[in-house]
Amino acid sequence: MEQKRIYLDNCVTTKPDPQIFEVMKEYWENEYWFPATFFTAGEEINSKLDNFKATLGKTINAKPDEIHFTRGGTSANNIAIKGILMANSQKGTHIICSVVDYPDILTNYAFFEKSGFTVTYLQPDEDGVVSAQKLKDAIRPDTILFSTTWVNHVVGTIQPVDEYAKVLQEADHRVFLHVDAGQAYGKFPMDMNHTGIDTMSVSAHKIHGPQGVGFLYKRTKTPLAQVVHGVNRVDNLETGGMNIGSLAGFAKAAELTFADLAATTKKLRDSSNYLLERIMNEIPDVELNGAAGEGRACHNINVSIDYIEGEAMGMMLDLNGVTAATGSACASQGLKPSYVLMAMGRNHMQSHGSMKFTVSKFTTKEELDFTVDKLKEIVIELRRRSPLYQEKKDK
Repeated sequence: MEQKRIYLDNCVTTKPDPQIFEVMKEYWENEYWFPATFFTAGEEINSKLDNFKATLGKTINAKPDEIHFTRGGTSANNIAIKGILMANSQKGTHIICSVVDYPDILTNYAFFEKSGFTVTYLQPDEDGVVSAQKLKDAIRPDTILFSTTWVNHVVGTIQPVDEYAKVLQEADHRVFLHVDAGQAYGKFPMDMNHTGIDTMSVSAHKIHGPQGVGFLYKRTKTPLAQVVHGVNRVDNLETGGMNIGSLAGFAKAAELTFADLAATTKKLRDSSNYLLERIMNEIPDVELNGAAGEGRACHNINVSIDYIEGEAMGMMLDLNGVTAATGSACASQGLKPSYVLMAMGRNHMQSHGSMKFTVSKFTTKEELDFTVDKLKEIVIELRRRSPLYQEKKDK
């Protein structure tokens, strides 16, 4: 019998929870209508969408009308960043992010840099943390936006968003705060009433929901220019038709995740800690990348395994039925070192030898044991062939 694939790349996407399928099926088979006024079918969907927004808003202590449905996190990031800058460009043309941010933020900022904006890129420390002091020092009279990635997508480091918000609130003029929460949502509590976040992006498929939908949190009175134009079917910011069944699935996935968030995150933390402990204790010359303990997200483990290539380890794990990642999932198509690890001060060998394992609520101890056992065999074999390792042994 063929072995079931072990999936440890859950930062990219997660297995949909089986409980969302029946919820989604009802909309695809029977309630497939778009929202509308005056007519029964459309009014029913309007009411359902309001319920979905209330469910999602509750997970972050936000009002339902602050939740805007999108076609995913990338769309939400584009709507927020472009919308804020286009609505406020008369107030300034200086924007701030960090060199370790998610590609959605970096590519949007590069676009505006070519369009006449000035960008300040903040550097992280060796754990991938960008300090609030660096943000404070970078603010200028013409600064209008700071964007950050709450949980780093490569190493799992949690950024001090509350400290950022305090710095921006104490600035002598209005500076907006946009947060990419793709890796953070469902990994720890969030309360929009106690943060200074203006806009925040979330993807459904990171919490066992369907692919292709997400939401943008927009604080009341945060001005956004319209950047997606078309018929207002579901949302006034993400115009055009959307998959209502997937939105229902998203709401259900959020309901399941946040029903007992402490238990959800404890399972993830226990799994990742167990995996890390076995790797560090049983494989020599391994270094943890990113913050340790509570400073990193509960699902992410990134390690550098010296003297061998992460791509080779990843391919050999794949041949053994294990899916994991090397470096940044959004930049792994080539053999370039991870820009995040390099910014943290890792050398080329450490970056090229990095492996990222991200667990989910469906990950079992048996799967982790199998993965580590295979990884140990792979490391021994690859190091046997590695001239760098042989050189180290000969010294």
